[in-house]
Amino acid sequence: MAKELTTRAQDYSQWYNDLVLKGELADYSAVRGCMVIKPYGYALWENMQAALDKMFKDTGHQNAYFPLFVPKSLFEAEEKNAEGFAKECAIVTHYRLKTDPNNKGKLMVDPEAKLEEELIVRPTSEAIIWNTYKNWIQSYRDLPILINQWANVVRWEMRTRLFLRTAEFLWQEGHTAHATKEEAIAETVQMLNVYADFAENWMAVPVIKGIKSANERFAGAEDTYCIEALMQDGKALQAGTSHFLGQNFAKAFDVKFTDKNNTLDYVWATSWGVSTRLIGGLVMTHSDDQGLVLPPRIAPIQVVIVPIYKGDDQKAILDEKVHAMVASFKSAGIRVKYDDSDNQRPGWKFAEYELKGVPVRIAVGPRDLENNQVEIARRDTKEKTTVSMDGLTETVNNLLLEIQANLFNRAKQYRDEHITKADAWDEFVHILDTKTGFVSAHWDGTPETEEKIKEMTKATIRCIPLDNTLEAGKCILSGNPSTQRVLFARAY
Repeated sequence: MAKELTTRAQDYSQWYNDLVLKGELADYSAVRGCMVIKPYGYALWENMQAALDKMFKDTGHQNAYFPLFVPKSLFEAEEKNAEGFAKECAIVTHYRLKTDPNNKGKLMVDPEAKLEEELIVRPTSEAIIWNTYKNWIQSYRDLPILINQWANVVRWEMRTRLFLRTAEFLWQEGHTAHATKEEAIAETVQMLNVYADFAENWMAVPVIKGIKSANERFAGAEDTYCIEALMQDGKALQAGTSHFLGQNFAKAFDVKFTDKNNTLDYVWATSWGVSTRLIGGLVMTHSDDQGLVLPPRIAPIQVVIVPIYKGDDQKAILDEKVHAMVASFKSAGIRVKYDDSDNQRPGWKFAEYELKGVPVRIAVGPRDLENNQVEIARRDTKEKTTVSMDGLTETVNNLLLEIQANLFNRAKQYRDEHITKADAWDEFVHILDTKTGFVSAHWDGTPETEEKIKEMTKATIRCIPLDNTLEAGKCILSGNPSTQRVLFARAY
């Protein structure tokens, strides 16, 4: 099975597609630019969703749901936001089909069923949510509002890739309203830290926390905070964003409140989100030429048990022992699958679960039972060991923790080795073209220089790291003075 995969060295892009398709995470759909998330991929998303949802609720947020459609007048009320998404919008103009009188068996749009006002299929929900908040907020007693929604959004992308960029995708979007600027900024930073915690401790993906440049900022935001990850091909991936929106949306939708001093003021806002593109980032961070490699904390199956036997008698003996093993695993919270299907040989199963990135594989046969042992194979290092059945649940639990830590450390080492300083233009370009990764370089702070660098190299400023050290220097392109380095990279 692994032989069917393109290697990373041959064609990284094709390798990624092979893994997503053959690892049964997703499939292409009949709708241009959209994908079908298959059960295994959706189980992965559900695990990610569950972890994030708990983190949101632990920080005081509640879930709600808002309409898929946004009236055009509401959408364009916040000019910067509307302009930022205008080229990606899908628009509903009619509400009825009818039989085509000139083409039997075909349908046509009923020209009489034109909407009085076009509806935008949400590319993001700030407009519809802030129009709603206007009715919810009168005084400081109504604040803060801390709401998240799990939803689908549509952005009519012209060039799509499974999980990384699709016309429709799943995500969560938090939208909060606050009485003070300080409180809103604190919320923005808090959610950035939640995302970083999730990426590193659940996905085992090391990230850099930073602020976007004005060119890369969310349309309608005062500041965009982000987490940036590095993929194995040396390209960056924006893994999550948290936006301080200031009073922009409150002013656009006239959302005012009476503060404790009985003064009328506009509400302060944030929004923040991550999407199913995280799955693409996960695949490209950890996987290898044999298939997916999934971190135990979010893997749909953490342990698979494959029996090796001849005849029903041997299987019956194995079943009894393995069922007790499975029950012990489940009671310890381990997601386990016992694959006792008889339609494939054990070797095929080994290759299949390797392809699907299951962290731990246990093989057990009659001789193993006699010796009170099992063979354990770990997916991250491909090491096989024979261990005692005594205390097996604890052994496996510890191994899952070890694999989780190893995946993070391995990815972090790669990331750290691919953050390179550049002090001259030729050096900057050489690193981007050969070593790849993040290039730490001085920039003069102007959008014009940033745009020129992008045009010349396709590299963008991924972020200005939050923990940046201030240092005097010269911009790599203009030679003008600079106060700090920023991180450039080519990106997905």
